[in-house]
Amino acid sequence: MWAIIVMNIWSTVPMFMTIYLSGLQDIDSAMYEAADIDGANMFQKWFKITVPQIAPVTNYVVMMGLTSTFQLFDQPYIVSGGSGGPNNATLTLSLVIYQYAFRQFGTMGYASAIALLLTIAIFVVSMIFRHFSSENVTGEGR
Repeated sequence: MWAIIVMNIWSTVPMFMTIYLSGLQDIDSAMYEAADIDGANMFQKWFKITVPQIAPVTNYVVMMGLTSTFQLFDQPYIVSGGSGGPNNATLTLSLVIYQYAFRQFGTMGYASAIALLLTIAIFVVSMIFRHFSSENVTGEGR
């Protein structure tokens, strides 16, 4: 399982860092200049300007990471050959859906039911996360 975790981190960090870089470049430099004029130090600028400005980006990255973790299929499939590994150590819900859909004859309906439950679970978790985040649909704070 640790190999899958490292592989997942290795494959997703560059995309998330690119998203963070675009979020950092979107911050207006006039805000930092005004903070310099007001006498703010580096830590004050970080916590009062940078962190609040990239909060929507952080919300997006966390939500995408959570969603992709629920849907993790390719790394466990590669590592275990689609079997779930010894004692099902690398078995994920997406791999269970694959096994019921394509490895066992006549259980496509059961795989569809699990996939529907996975969709509902991802929806519920994303709505809970969206409710507790400080960003609404328009991108403005509460």
